[in-house]
Amino acid sequence: MSDSLDKVSWPIRTPRLVLRRLEAGDAQATWEYRKLPEVQRWITSGAANFEEYLGQFMAAKRYAYDVAVELTDANGQPRLIGTVMVKVQDGWGQSEIAATARGVEAEIGWSFNPVDGGQGYASEAVSCVLDLCFGPLGLRRVVAECFADNEPSWRLMERIGMRREGYGVQSGLHREGQWLDSMSYAILADEWLARSERDQTLL
Repeated sequence: MSDSLDKVSWPIRTPRLVLRRLEAGDAQATWEYRKLPEVQRWITSGAANFEEYLGQFMAAKRYAYDVAVELTDANGQPRLIGTVMVKVQDGWGQSEIAATARGVEAEIGWSFNPVDGGQGYASEAVSCVLDLCFGPLGLRRVVAECFADNEPSWRLMERIGMRREGYGVQSGLHREGQWLDSMSYAILADEWLARSERDQTLL
């Protein structure tokens, strides 16, 4: 369902960021921080060099379902600081009604340049993506997963209001050769809407 993001009028602006569709030409900019050990440790595919990374990037067609997050620098130039994956997928349904569950939820994930950490950019970007999921994309549920040791990631999930739904014991094999625990989070459209309305009331 790689065309799902075509339903959104890009780019999207938040108070500090610009979100747009990731492009094939963004490979180098994403490699600049995804090659860092503290980032590569947690992303799905590691690479030893840019050529290997570029092959992975193009084969996975990440630009089909990833959103680029840009920050304007002091010279007024946009700088890519991270990406948010939005992979629309089917929900589970019994066979008689499975068609009704098609394309109703999304898995999201992200990676950001640690140079820009600690300023709330990731929370701002992922919150914007949830607005898109439950707005123009018309989804009913969004899920996210991470290794339990990746504390910044699950802290972000909790900070933006996602609910922990599962804890898997040694459920994922890390490239370092260890079986690690995992966490899964989710949020429903009505939960996100209620949270957004509550936040607006507090303004």
